[in-house]
Amino acid sequence: MSPSSLILQTLALFLTLASPSASHTPTAASSSSSSSSPSQSSSLSEWRSARATYYAAADPRDAVGGACGYGDLAKAGYGMATAGLSESLFEGGQICGACFELRCVNDLRWCIPGTSLIVTATNFCAPNYGFAADGGGHCNPPNNHFVLPIEAFEKIAIWKAGNMPVQYRRIKCRKEGGIRFTIDGSGIFISVLVSNVAGAGDIAAIKIKGSKTGWLPMGRNWGQNWHINADLRNQPLSFEVSSSNGLTVTSYNVAPKNWNFGQTFEGKQFES
Repeated sequence: MSPSSLILQTLALFLTLASPSASHTPTAASSSSSSSSPSQSSSLSEWRSARATYYAAADPRDAVGGACGYGDLAKAGYGMATAGLSESLFEGGQICGACFELRCVNDLRWCIPGTSLIVTATNFCAPNYGFAADGGGHCNPPNNHFVLPIEAFEKIAIWKAGNMPVQYRRIKCRKEGGIRFTIDGSGIFISVLVSNVAGAGDIAAIKIKGSKTGWLPMGRNWGQNWHINADLRNQPLSFEVSSSNGLTVTSYNVAPKNWNFGQTFEGKQFES
């Protein structure tokens, strides 16, 4: 065998071992029902570096709203275990509903040893280009940054720490009950807020179906608010929800024929 052939074979072996396809972590498979199990790759990801700050809610109204559209976080079931994500993490709202585990690192003065915190992405931390990314612009690209309620922050660090180095990883969400569909709009304009999603937590696509229609794809309006222009009045409504890990759950006739705007209905749930 010539020296050049030996070099090429060695390089091919190295690339095969380094390829992600050689990993033992399985890839998520698609499913059309809620009975399918998400793979390990969607349940835990590797720890990554970030920083975290906190806000103190001086008024209960500070817990209402947010860029994901969940409204009153307490009524929506998220409570204070929530986070605003920097632009580098927010993915234009696609990440809304995803769950992360955070732990404080590298500062023995302020970290609470042996603790971690699980939060749901419910808001966006906007960049402040009046400051450099390393000089006050905490949420500026390329920073990975979490903004937490002080009640959550104090579970992993002393509040005096301020801007703390942390590690984070994406984990599967565990929720009580089924996926919730809050219907809003007027006439033929229908807006649906999708919340309380287990598994991957975030939604990649959603379809709606009336008793007189086929499956109609909805468009993302903002956060996890989805919309469509279709006359679905006086029809029971079904929903097909696809999460970011490729799994799909279908809930038939979630809303009855006499549904009204402003109502919330509960469907099936992803396994967690």
